[in-house]
Amino acid sequence: MTHDLPTQLPNKPTYLNRPDGLKIAYHHVPGKRSKAQAPDIPGVMFLGGFMSDMTGTKATHLEEHCIRQGVAYTRFDYSGHGQSSGKFADGTIGHWASDAVAILDEIATGPQILVGSSMGGWIMLLAALARTERVAGLIGIAAAPDFTEDLMWTQFSEEQKKIIMEQGALIEPTEYGDDPYTITRALIEDGRKQLLLRKPIELGCPVRLVQGMKDPDVPWQTAIRLTEALATDDVRVDLIKTGDHRLSEPDQLDVITKHIDELISKTVA
Repeated sequence: MTHDLPTQLPNKPTYLNRPDGLKIAYHHVPGKRSKAQAPDIPGVMFLGGFMSDMTGTKATHLEEHCIRQGVAYTRFDYSGHGQSSGKFADGTIGHWASDAVAILDEIATGPQILVGSSMGGWIMLLAALARTERVAGLIGIAAAPDFTEDLMWTQFSEEQKKIIMEQGALIEPTEYGDDPYTITRALIEDGRKQLLLRKPIELGCPVRLVQGMKDPDVPWQTAIRLTEALATDDVRVDLIKTGDHRLSEPDQLDVITKHIDELISKTVA
């Protein structure tokens, strides 16, 4: 559930040291708007997808937009992703959510608008539930909560399930890069502890969901399920009929940045 093409960036990341010894790579740009004029103006924090990283098209495009607007912006790599340390196969949804909360706690300051792409849409919800007082709004881009169960496990063959349970991991090729997906038993089992769509999601902040109707990985109906599960009434869904999973075309990126600007305006109005 990823998948942006990487963009070459000139600057090296900074690292956050985690208690488990892992180093989380991140980029943080402070806001330039006057806190005296708008003390509660939120920053924006981007959460990437499964096997994706913070150098993708959406992550860097949103950074450029926030810099132009004078808004603080943070992007990072989960452990085992991109420039962060650790092995991807050791990661789980819960572990990656804890990475996101650590960045929220220790790097980002003040209220934040979390923007989650694909798996990042699940992670942003978990982070928001853990830090409700810090979250001013959520924007999901092909958000994929519960994907390990609903979009992986339920679609695996009995043979694939047997490999995961008995051998500990399934190696699957992907069209999104040279490295295959590694689906571990730990990923599946931990994912079941993080499921959100089976009951109300008790969040009161505004939520915007952008979803392509030609997405081969996350059905557009997932956005509707998420809308129904969210406790807040302030939810809007943008269905892009021609959109695929990446949602990285210029007009699609414009939809995302307009939602960012709108949520910032709602906060400081």
